[in-house]
Amino acid sequence: MIRAIAQVLTDAVGVAISPVPIIAIVLMLFTARARQNASAFVAGWVLALAIVSGVAYVLGDAADAATESTASDTVSWAQIAFGVGFLLLAARAWRGRPKPGDEPEFPAWMAGIESFTAVKAFGLAVLLVAVNPKNLLLSLAAGSSLAQLGVSTSEAVVSLVVFAVLSSTTIAGPYVYYLARGPRAKEQLDAAKGWLVQHNGAVMTVLFIVLGVDLVAKGLPPLGRS
Repeated sequence: MIRAIAQVLTDAVGVAISPVPIIAIVLMLFTARARQNASAFVAGWVLALAIVSGVAYVLGDAADAATESTASDTVSWAQIAFGVGFLLLAARAWRGRPKPGDEPEFPAWMAGIESFTAVKAFGLAVLLVAVNPKNLLLSLAAGSSLAQLGVSTSEAVVSLVVFAVLSSTTIAGPYVYYLARGPRAKEQLDAAKGWLVQHNGAVMTVLFIVLGVDLVAKGLPPLGRS
């Protein structure tokens, strides 16, 4: 069990460090529908992570990725490809970072968060998992790596629950803080949002490099044994 959980920890941390979703939920917390929308956003985020990682595990397990060399090699090559993809994303994030004095640019939909309904908040969270390259690839990597490890179904389920929970801590955290502090939380949450906006490029560059190296390192050893 410990080995299975350890397998998904890096992926979970990578998903948790997601400035755009964190900024999105902070913005939701100071709108008229704060509780409804934030609850829906957290629910959509957790559900999307569970489905994507679960599907990846089921497909890998059905292909006998733990024992069948072709399936195992496929998972390994996918991990290496994901790793290379993250290194390319690191280069793009570094090149696209704001120059000194420039205002960071964020998606246009953020301006409309005040008018969001709970359904829109839920859908946005799902999209930020299923469409965002980082979160999608890490969720797929978490599930497929468990299949390759050959853990039991119960161990995989527990590990994927841990993955979804840890991946959601930074998303649910601001909401829990808001529930505990109410309007008094605004100053601290605004400060956190401002820091993420200003340093998003640097944070994502470092994160992509770490994730890229980690996935390539995970993919190489099984290929060497095949």
